[in-house]
Amino acid sequence: MPEFTLKIDGMHCASCVRRVSQALAAIPSVEVNEVCVGKAKLAAPQIPPPVEQVIDAIAKAGYAAHLES
Repeated sequence: MPEFTLKIDGMHCASCVRRVSQALAAIPSVEVNEVCVGKAKLAAPQIPPPVEQVIDAIAKAGYAAHLES
């Protein structure tokens, strides 16, 4: 399963991690491997992974995200 990591701006605490985790859990095509302050490690069964969908879900939770290079 392809993995990817997103950097997430604006996260500062455990509440932020919980909010992002809940937003990501609502996306059925993504498996959440780890969410910590400033970063999320994810996997998706499709290629390319639904990165734009994930970034949009994080934005709706109030944070900015982009692929880690």
